[in-house]
Amino acid sequence: FLVQVGEFIGTFLFLFFAFAATQVANAAATGSTNTTSIVQVPNTSALVYISLAFGFSLAVNAWVFFRISGGLFNPAVTLGMALIGAVTWVRAGLIFVAQILGAMASAGVVSALFPGPLAVSTTLGGGTSITRGLFIEMFLTAELVFTIFMLAAEKHKGSFLAPIGIGLSLFIAHLSGVYFTGASLNPARSFGPCVALRSFPGYHWLYWVGPALGALVAVGFYRFVKILEYETANPGQDFNEHEAA
Repeated sequence: FLVQVGEFIGTFLFLFFAFAATQVANAAATGSTNTTSIVQVPNTSALVYISLAFGFSLAVNAWVFFRISGGLFNPAVTLGMALIGAVTWVRAGLIFVAQILGAMASAGVVSALFPGPLAVSTTLGGGTSITRGLFIEMFLTAELVFTIFMLAAEKHKGSFLAPIGIGLSLFIAHLSGVYFTGASLNPARSFGPCVALRSFPGYHWLYWVGPALGALVAVGFYRFVKILEYETANPGQDFNEHEAA
């Protein structure tokens, strides 16, 4: 139960601050709109503002909540962690529900608190086709999930700094993807605003399938480097149990 509560609150706080900052950036850039302004207008100032908000919010809240629930906040990450055996499938299912509810609550609260229409939805922009959007989401999510595997799932002497690297990973993913897809990388992040707005684009499915495929890519590469015993490729970086043996 505590894990679910922690993941719900953590997801809520992560997305609340990220959504709030996105609302500010979009209101300043385009006035009234219900989508991510940077998708429609390549405003680099707004892009950096939104990217920093998501990256820092993830880093801070993952650092706070990883002792309680793992600080995943993302169904795609949860899927990946279950596939590599870092969490059980039962725990993953419970966490998934908490993440979806947290995202819905966060979008609803931001919509109620801040003036104007909710402007945090993920949409395709810049002439991006659905197919391209799907693969963009897949590759960006793969990078994020693999970062989490190597910095958090793999225990080493720098694990306590993992939230910094994970936050930076989300930051650079947003810099690359916000203009084209809204840079979801997280089905809950896209689902919450759609529920709050009671509006789902016809291609909403790609914000579920793309991140899920990205998690599978990350799992595949992670297993590949584990089979090859990556620790032996550049030994001495971390004196861990494998090197001690």
